[in-house]
Amino acid sequence: MWRVIINCSAESWDTHSKDFKAIAAKYPGTPLSSKKMKGDGQRIMEYQLENVNDAEEFMEECLTIDGFTATFESL
Repeated sequence: MWRVIINCSAESWDTHSKDFKAIAAKYPGTPLSSKKMKGDGQRIMEYQLENVNDAEEFMEECLTIDGFTATFESL
């Protein structure tokens, strides 16, 4: 199993949340958490995926959105 961790600023979320949600809907992942940080409004989202190829592709697609960063790791 793999965990994909996505971060973005509040401004990036306001501008690109629909794009991110469309990407997330394409992958058979389970949302683990979604946090909006107090103060700066940064978002941190975590998804669990079974397949390493899906995790890598999901991460790479998230990186195409302006202001989004993403990593993945083994669970």
